[in-house]
Amino acid sequence: MTDAVIISAVRTPVGTARKGTLTETPAEALATHVLVESVRRSGLAPESLDDVMFAESMYGGGDLARYAAVAAGMTHLAGQAVNRHCAGSLTTVGNAAASIRAGMDRAVVAGGVQSSSLGPKNVWRVPGSDETVTRNPPTFPQTETANDDVTLTVGWNVAHKYGISRERMDAWAVRSHQRAIAAIDAGTFADEIAPVTVTRKDGTVTEFAVDEHPRRDTSLEKVAALKPLHPEIEGFSITAGNACGANDGAAALTLASGDLVREAGLTGLGRVRAWAAAGVDPRFTGVGAIDSIVKVLGRAGLSVPDVHLWEINEAFASVPVAACQELGIDEETVNIHGSGCSLGHPVAATGARMLTTLTHELRRRGGGIGVAAMCAGGGQGGAVVVEV
Repeated sequence: MTDAVIISAVRTPVGTARKGTLTETPAEALATHVLVESVRRSGLAPESLDDVMFAESMYGGGDLARYAAVAAGMTHLAGQAVNRHCAGSLTTVGNAAASIRAGMDRAVVAGGVQSSSLGPKNVWRVPGSDETVTRNPPTFPQTETANDDVTLTVGWNVAHKYGISRERMDAWAVRSHQRAIAAIDAGTFADEIAPVTVTRKDGTVTEFAVDEHPRRDTSLEKVAALKPLHPEIEGFSITAGNACGANDGAAALTLASGDLVREAGLTGLGRVRAWAAAGVDPRFTGVGAIDSIVKVLGRAGLSVPDVHLWEINEAFASVPVAACQELGIDEETVNIHGSGCSLGHPVAATGARMLTTLTHELRRRGGGIGVAAMCAGGGQGGAVVVEV
């Protein structure tokens, strides 16, 4: 089988939902932006593409991938929308690689997009009462409130299961911010970011080029002073400080067959070596990251020491801490430029964002193997192995 080669990997800067720069920019516009830029950077003519796959989460209808294709003038691309919640854009990359390796497609754009600012909200009735709440739809059918609260199912239950203290989670979160700020100041993200020209309703125009969610003033003292999100639960240790943000953004990678790369004289950034998804008990959704890592390493014929760099999403700091603890991963090789606690978590785009950052960083280091992994709403996980 031919290799599935990454020939471009781009992302928008990550915006802070509801109060940041992208609050008035719809998901469709973000998807179109990274599609056009990913194809431009790939060196391929748009007519050479076979498909575009975009992850979306909680949008309730439509096909963002097809919308972006039409808006970009690539009407020959059918467009496929994928929803695996947080792990959606890891899935699009795996699906694209599978189609290419099977010989069905030669070039596919895969990515994800999230506008937490403009995503729809639904009114839901509280089970057993007449009370209603306005919020995102639940990630899966449920009858217990605990199963619908990610601070419990992802953050707290995993921390409690693996004996992870608040001090460890707070320290991880603070380091995440410090690493993200250091990367921003060093210009590390310049090669992977496609700046967005934002026109607001009042007519003002802003060139958005730098991730705005990381905090320069974060400290252990400030994070330690934050109140638990569920103070009624004894020992509850999840706070806004050791959890991810609500964010807006998009990312896209163009993949091509090894044959096409050689024929067209293109530059390969790396190859997709393996991908996997896992299902776990929804009450312990954070475990999905661990199980998907084990599964994808097995498929790739690798073990933990073979991996040079890791991206393990910080939906909550407890997730990467647990993964490192349980799998024997060196924490210094994980999220070296920050992750969900600092850069933010634009849900359906995060997986593609992680792969974009991972691919560019491995190239800067002269090559190696990287793994991007994350848990996903409702008791899921996803992971992808790339080799540069």
